[in-house]
Amino acid sequence: MPTNASFTQWYGQGQQASYVRTRKSPGGILDLYDVARPAGDMSHPPLADLVLYQDQIGGSRVIGNSGGGHYNVKSEKGAFFLAAPNFANTASVDSSHQLRSLSFPVLQWQKVLEDAVDGEFTVECLQLYRGSFHAPSIRSALRNLWALSEEEGAPSRLLARAAGCEILAELCRLSGAPFVEIKGGLASGSQRRCLELMHARLSEDISLDELAAEAQLSPFHFARMFKQSLGVPPRVYLTQLRMEKACELLELTELSVTAIAHEVGYSSNQVLARIFFKHRRVSPSDYRRSVREQTLSRTTQ
Repeated sequence: MPTNASFTQWYGQGQQASYVRTRKSPGGILDLYDVARPAGDMSHPPLADLVLYQDQIGGSRVIGNSGGGHYNVKSEKGAFFLAAPNFANTASVDSSHQLRSLSFPVLQWQKVLEDAVDGEFTVECLQLYRGSFHAPSIRSALRNLWALSEEEGAPSRLLARAAGCEILAELCRLSGAPFVEIKGGLASGSQRRCLELMHARLSEDISLDELAAEAQLSPFHFARMFKQSLGVPPRVYLTQLRMEKACELLELTELSVTAIAHEVGYSSNQVLARIFFKHRRVSPSDYRRSVREQTLSRTTQ
């Protein structure tokens, strides 16, 4: 294994791979793993990623050092552990356990962090490498990220970056980072260009970075300013556009549900069906049938 390998490389080789139950990876932006491990040593060599672990069961005694000094704690269900990048993490657990992990490749995220705190903070400054901690907002964000990833099959680049910004921001806030104050939303021209880009590339896995570039902002600041201007995060707004377009295609064309799924940026008809039902409370096929029955009824009256 290469020196300072990624978390994905570490868990993708040898015995580590046998512990993985589920993996969701959106293009190297974030890696999400669901892992079931036996009692014993779970140390790892220096990795190039910042890794956040969440205990899914609780009740284990955890002894180790994750970059902030030695700790010896009884873990609780839902508690987090943070492992510093480029540090040989040591950890021993006295019972079998289940973990949900989220890894941030530092090269992908350092610039986002610098923009968020005006260059005055790095991952080395985080004060959370000292054992377990609780963070309700991170728990909620991670739960939502996992649920949305289940809906999409794998998290989109837009979802991954936006969720990562939210979680990383809270890790920084808990460590006392001085956030740059943002006032107001997007300038009208920037907002118009971003929405035009969303419409034009509805079928693509557009990224937060690409949208932010249209507004000449960092992804971190863009996400917050977009929500101030539009009332919802970019990911939610894009889903709304996709649902509107899917409805239009179901009403006005004979395209199959699979073809429509690809037209609006989803990998399969199953993914479209899950998301469509969540937002419209009806399947795409039933929506098409209902609309056409209503149209036929009006024309025969």
